[in-house]
Amino acid sequence: MIKNSSWLGRTELLIGSEAIEALKNSNVLVVGLGGVGSYALEFLCRAGVGKMTIIDGDTIDITNVNRQVQALHTTVNQSKAALMKERCMAINPMAEIQEIQEFLSPERMNEIVNDPYDYVLDCIDSISPKVNLILACLRNKKKFISSMGAGGKTKISNVHISDLKNTTNCVFAQEVKKKLKKEGIRFGIKVVFSDETI
Repeated sequence: MIKNSSWLGRTELLIGSEAIEALKNSNVLVVGLGGVGSYALEFLCRAGVGKMTIIDGDTIDITNVNRQVQALHTTVNQSKAALMKERCMAINPMAEIQEIQEFLSPERMNEIVNDPYDYVLDCIDSISPKVNLILACLRNKKKFISSMGAGGKTKISNVHISDLKNTTNCVFAQEVKKKLKKEGIRFGIKVVFSDETI
């Protein structure tokens, strides 16, 4: 029986009231609202995360409709960030959501990541901005996780969470490793990746 009649009642049964309060008081940054970030953000919102900053400078393209939660035939050419803010507010009207419609420069990343986030989700799908965000998180001592490449991969059993140094069969991760190695960073980067061969 659900004691809490709120919309988070079933989640509370699963994780407990203390965890619900922790989520309500959490402040999370999500950068990149495409095929990974849009779904990750929605799950965070539905879990009850109370404060989120969401960043993406892109607009919906018709080719996004097959894989991005806010991409519809009716939302083509609209801001990905604005659409996700609207969707999240419809899920949880009590959430505090700051939307930034911007492709971030390295300097801007440092400025934004310096804010008091509890966690950062790097869902960027291009290498140089991803590396810049990772570096900003490391400099600002932020907890974060970074998504690697999954294009053309279909086997969910091949998806892993690991240190970047342990990734295999992921060309995207290899490129990120190379760039970080030039910065003297070889480990300490938590990532989601697939080792499926294609």
